[in-house]
Amino acid sequence: MRKRYLAVSLLLSSACGLACAEGEQRSAKPNVIIIYADDLGYGDLSCYGAKRVETPSVDRLAAEGIRFTNVHAVAATSTPSRYSLLTGEYAWRRNDTDIAAGNAGMIIRPSQFTMADMFKSAGYATAAVGKWHLGLGSSTGTQDWNAPLPAALGDLGFDYHYIMAATADRVPCVFIENGFVANYDPSAPIEVSYKSNFPGEPTGKDNPELLFNLRSSHGHDQSIVNGIGRIGYMRGGGTALWKDENIADSITAHAVSFIRRHRGEPFFLYFATNDVHVPRFPHERFRGNSPMGLRGDAILQFDWSVGRILETLDELGLADNTLVLLSSDNGPVLDDGYQDQAVELLGDHQPAGPWRGWKYSAFEGGTVVPAIVRWPASVPAGQESDALMSQIDWLRSLGSLLGARFPEGAAPDSQDRLATLLGKDTADRPYVIEFSSSHARSVRTRQWKYIEPNEGGSLIVGPNVETGNSPLPQLYDMRSPYEEVNVASEHSDIVSEMQEILQQEQER
Repeated sequence: MRKRYLAVSLLLSSACGLACAEGEQRSAKPNVIIIYADDLGYGDLSCYGAKRVETPSVDRLAAEGIRFTNVHAVAATSTPSRYSLLTGEYAWRRNDTDIAAGNAGMIIRPSQFTMADMFKSAGYATAAVGKWHLGLGSSTGTQDWNAPLPAALGDLGFDYHYIMAATADRVPCVFIENGFVANYDPSAPIEVSYKSNFPGEPTGKDNPELLFNLRSSHGHDQSIVNGIGRIGYMRGGGTALWKDENIADSITAHAVSFIRRHRGEPFFLYFATNDVHVPRFPHERFRGNSPMGLRGDAILQFDWSVGRILETLDELGLADNTLVLLSSDNGPVLDDGYQDQAVELLGDHQPAGPWRGWKYSAFEGGTVVPAIVRWPASVPAGQESDALMSQIDWLRSLGSLLGARFPEGAAPDSQDRLATLLGKDTADRPYVIEFSSSHARSVRTRQWKYIEPNEGGSLIVGPNVETGNSPLPQLYDMRSPYEEVNVASEHSDIVSEMQEILQQEQER
């Protein structure tokens, strides 16, 4: 059941003038688009120093706005980062926000106040397009994929959604549009299981000869869709099944269509791309264009998607008064389950930039992400900011932009950092808290990085990723950004301060 939305007061500014298409009503409210990439590393964009790939559309965005160099996702994996971004609550406060299965029930509860709720209460049209990975339906494993879902994004403040339930490497491999399988094929009813296969259905493990598009390197060898092995088991789908090479085209087209439909009113678009997550199988017009193979080609495809959004805003006269915020959900990873030569063709490219670690890791490479803000009507072009920031604050910050009122208890960990987000100041957040796939929490300040003790292993064998785990406290002086020398034993006072921060946050 849809929630009621609290009324909000709007702060109107002369800087918010909107150049609309001819004949359309002018509005002082800025449109807001969040472009949220998947597994895109700090060093994967040419404006962040990438050496073997060019990203002209993202580079243009950075040149026309602010490029941030010290922004942190809340977690080193997808589901918890996305949960925290949209709710303003640290994912580690709950025990059900780990990487979600494709048949997970809704992790964000309809009773929670979300970023979409906030924009909707301010009179915005709202949409989520692309990767979701936060669960659908009322409970895990009980969804009937052949009927309207009883709980979907409409219950979280989104007027429209066209999404992937989880990730491209997980079943079900269909798009969900407004709570129902898009292009549903009644001749091929859908069944999904994360426990056992369906009789007679081939798998990547038993039928590798059917993996004609990508072969698995580790795991990802259960149901086969479009010649690619997946996680989980699925039967049916028919003409509703996606083709991986068309995913970027499809979600980008739906994002552009939403912008066109709502060009005469303020809108909020959460555009979460599939790129550069595995399985990396871009459209043929991108394949072979990068010396880094399919992962590099996927970065080019991501840049194309960004370019289409920017071109649409230009065409409709909306660019000046549209705030575009581009970032990623966590750090990069190379071999994440498929033989796509991401490791072999890497060369001197550094996906995580100067940081140690990758996706999944407690080291900085797991959570330091690119972040760019462009809003020509209010944000001067050509800026760079090294302010310490966290994505947890973007909900309250954008709410401050609108003068939004939040229900009591909403966005409990989010702070108003709008001035920093818009380049009005370079004030650091006092600290940011990070969360690894091993559930190790870290505290990062301007100078220090503390990783709490964790008994987990030091390496995730499949993707060959350092976890950052250690049974001992770790403290690093971030004036040398690569976390190489643990100085915890030399600075017991700093370690105590960091531990106190975590304790206070835990009890809050």
